Amino acid sequence: MAVKLVAKPGEVEFPKGMEGVIASESKKSYVNGLEGKLYYEGIKIEDLAENSTFEETFFLLLYDRLPTADELEILRRRMVQYRTLPTEVYNLIETVSAGYLAQPMAVMRTAVSMTALFDEAAEEETELAYEREAIKITSRMATIVAAIDRVRRGLPILQPRADLSHAANFLYMMTGEEPDPFYAKVMDVILITHADHGCNASTFTSIVVASTLADMYSAVVGGISSLKGQLHGGANQRVMRMLDEIGSVENAIPWLEDAVAKRKKIMGFGHRVYKAMDPRAIILHEYAKEVTKRAGTERYLEMAEVIEKFMIEKLGRKGIWPNVDFFSGVVMSSMGIDSDLFTPIFAVSRVAGWTSHILEQHTDNRIYRPRFVYVGPATQEYVPMDKR
Repeated sequence: MAVKLVAKPGEVEFPKGMEGVIASESKKSYVNGLEGKLYYEGIKIEDLAENSTFEETFFLLLYDRLPTADELEILRRRMVQYRTLPTEVYNLIETVSAGYLAQPMAVMRTAVSMTALFDEAAEEETELAYEREAIKITSRMATIVAAIDRVRRGLPILQPRADLSHAANFLYMMTGEEPDPFYAKVMDVILITHADHGCNASTFTSIVVASTLADMYSAVVGGISSLKGQLHGGANQRVMRMLDEIGSVENAIPWLEDAVAKRKKIMGFGHRVYKAMDPRAIILHEYAKEVTKRAGTERYLEMAEVIEKFMIEKLGRKGIWPNVDFFSGVVMSSMGIDSDLFTPIFAVSRVAGWTSHILEQHTDNRIYRPRFVYVGPATQEYVPMDKR
């Protein structure tokens, strides 16, 4: 049957933003938004957050199974091997990050792209090469973000340590101190809970780029660029701005009532997929209790809990619940992390998902080629310049 290619606006029905459209099959993660469940390869996110590490979770996403002790150690060593950046990339970060000159996500995007120029294997198109690049890029993303953070604060860049886990080394490269085991665990949980999340915008961007058989770096840069947009990454940064604007627990309810009356968006609530409580929010809420207690920032958690109760009572029946961003910002701020590093840290985690999906895309690749419904004029004459 012939398909009409010229349509009037509104004549053809389709979901804006491709909501609900099936893009492909995947083994990596499953989001049950109605029940508030998230699984990586069938394993509950709660179990991974409690028992796993970022390295083990990365292995799970990469190879579709949990590793043996020997396999996990091999992956850990490979990640350690790739932690250090080319000198030229460190120089770039020092040049553009000093004095808060450039936005961190923009620096990360450029640094990852530049790293490809010094990777002689970047253009290899074999399964082993793609796997190696996935591990290499995932390992180096933490080094890039830590370097950006140090330079912005006027501190010397620290080289990675081989004796620390991925999460602990990341904190060490930012702070210059070997982290307390509790904080290393918290960072592990942050990285685990953000590592993958179904067919989100940045993951979809990555696999679309990968479907053209572009190199792994290009696909990851696509993911970073998508995550940089304020409708995807950065909501937790805006949560902290909201809490600072509210200022005190006593002001929370009046501020909320005014915001709701003015139909102002309350940051950290609602999600395209979840119509129940985001399980990642529950996990990070629990860690926020101890982190804020240690940091003396209990007022942030107290305000957040007042907001949470108010919003659930007002809008929970409409499927608007706290999402992962609501408590992740409280946790990271209380750990002394600048709010404009929240989205780069999101990328340090989500790159595990991006690269895993890219490898999965390559196993049965077909280039993505959707189409637009054309609603322009059917035909019109070209008008010469002197008659316009």
